[in-house]
Amino acid sequence: MCPVAEVTFRTMSMSETDLAPQRIGYARVSSMGQNLESQLDALQQAGCAKVFTDTMTGARMDRPGWERLLEYMRPGDTLVVTELSRMTRSLRDLLETGTTLEHRHVNLLSLRENIDTTSATGRCFLAMMGAIHQLERELRAERAAAGRASAKARGRTGGRPRTDTAKLETARVLYENTDQTAAQVCAIAGVGRRTFFAYLTARRKASK
Repeated sequence: MCPVAEVTFRTMSMSETDLAPQRIGYARVSSMGQNLESQLDALQQAGCAKVFTDTMTGARMDRPGWERLLEYMRPGDTLVVTELSRMTRSLRDLLETGTTLEHRHVNLLSLRENIDTTSATGRCFLAMMGAIHQLERELRAERAAAGRASAKARGRTGGRPRTDTAKLETARVLYENTDQTAAQVCAIAGVGRRTFFAYLTARRKASK
């Protein structure tokens, strides 16, 4: 059983806990050999009253610390993470988690990606990512259909797998329409910076 910790940085009175919205942190590392201290320090500096933690891979569905956090949070609270990868496993998981928090009237703040759903910009960013996710699904379906037709007509070809164009397009849309840096959009979309900039250059040349 992986250990679950609950860290309290400051003590609030019962009346404060009942009435005042709080910032609640979540930190996660993948193995016992990794250290939570840098995340805990950042969450404390962000004003978190409590932090729930897990020591396990993000791919696992049973995360006790995460479940305890969801039980603890109340409407008006803000969930704070150092980066989205500590909380979610994929873009789809991020959108599902965002919907869960919205239904609970809980805000989200990611320090690294500078996403804050207490602001109109942060809410717009998540809505945009939802639209991009739908676009990505449709593009993937179109490519799969085209690939099957091509394979049937000419047979398969070998070679190194190419980066998913839908992921590159996701990064491009975020990069050109938000204040996210190249490093941030590449981390969100799951692509390398060098590949991303090569894609931008090729796309700009093609548009000319």
